[in-house]
Amino acid sequence: MINLCNVSKHLGEFSLKNINLSINDNEYFVILGPTGTGKTVILEIIAGMYKPDQGEVWINERNVTAQYPEQRHIGFVYQDYMLFPHLDVEENILFALKLKKTPPKIMKQKLEQMTDLLNIKALIKRYPATLSGGEQQRTALARALVAEPEVLLLDEPLSALDPRSKELFQQELKNIHQQIKTTTIHITHDFNEALVLADRLGIMCNGEIVQVGSPEEVFQKPQSQFVAEFVGMENIYTGEIIEKAEGKYVRIASLYLSVRSKLQGKVRVAIRSEDIIIARERFSSSAQNTVNARIAAIIPRGAFIKVILDAGITMVAMVTRQAVDELKLEPGQEVWAVFKTTAVHVF
Repeated sequence: MINLCNVSKHLGEFSLKNINLSINDNEYFVILGPTGTGKTVILEIIAGMYKPDQGEVWINERNVTAQYPEQRHIGFVYQDYMLFPHLDVEENILFALKLKKTPPKIMKQKLEQMTDLLNIKALIKRYPATLSGGEQQRTALARALVAEPEVLLLDEPLSALDPRSKELFQQELKNIHQQIKTTTIHITHDFNEALVLADRLGIMCNGEIVQVGSPEEVFQKPQSQFVAEFVGMENIYTGEIIEKAEGKYVRIASLYLSVRSKLQGKVRVAIRSEDIIIARERFSSSAQNTVNARIAAIIPRGAFIKVILDAGITMVAMVTRQAVDELKLEPGQEVWAVFKTTAVHVF
């Protein structure tokens, strides 16, 4: 287990502020946030490259705050991989083991294990300059894992890959983690990447961790407007909780939306665009929220279509091309936006 206890660090104009974070044994934990928010600094504090100004770092019940990096049993893969250009793949992978004077027989065994695990056996006599981005990445990961670290730290490891390679390597990372079970912290600004890989994730903003939870929890139930916007919610409003005889509602402008919430008074409201169904005719539904609207715009978004609705407030629905074609949707049409009570998230 990794515990960061009240960790703060000042670096020029940037400050990491009172980080409290617990990461479980064998967990794949993703730290997610925009560029410059302090994600890499957290990794470097865990690795021992920075000592916190305040707070403590614990790894497997050891207080490692004052320990040097080489004492912490950590593997680190940076965004640019940092392979030694004058060493071939085999020499890069075995570099740390040679420093520790590991017996040749054991080094050979570990080399075979790593090259099999990462499918790079054919590359061992090649130099970094001759490798593709994905091959360099696999080599850097093998170098980090060969010493059997207690913790693996990954600093935006997929950022240099093209979309198809990134998608494939996400699955490889997931498979590797399932095999070796090393506690892993992976940082990224790509929420889709986090959805594929994370057991849990933490969202960072301006040097602080503002929400921790499973991908589903964070995706569906953001606790702040920053998190809601960061995970792609476009329908975010200010409202007021209203109690009626038939139930609880949130009033947004002239709309009353059925909700389930223990909050009272002024609130923020978020509805995921993909949770909104568009219908040409009003119909009875267990969804409970049915809003009359006019189509303001239809915007292609790859395999999906973004439909902008004017319902007294602007609403965005994300629907399939098939739905647009079957309903013959066009700007100016009057439609109904239908969504469940549970799709209305209040915070």
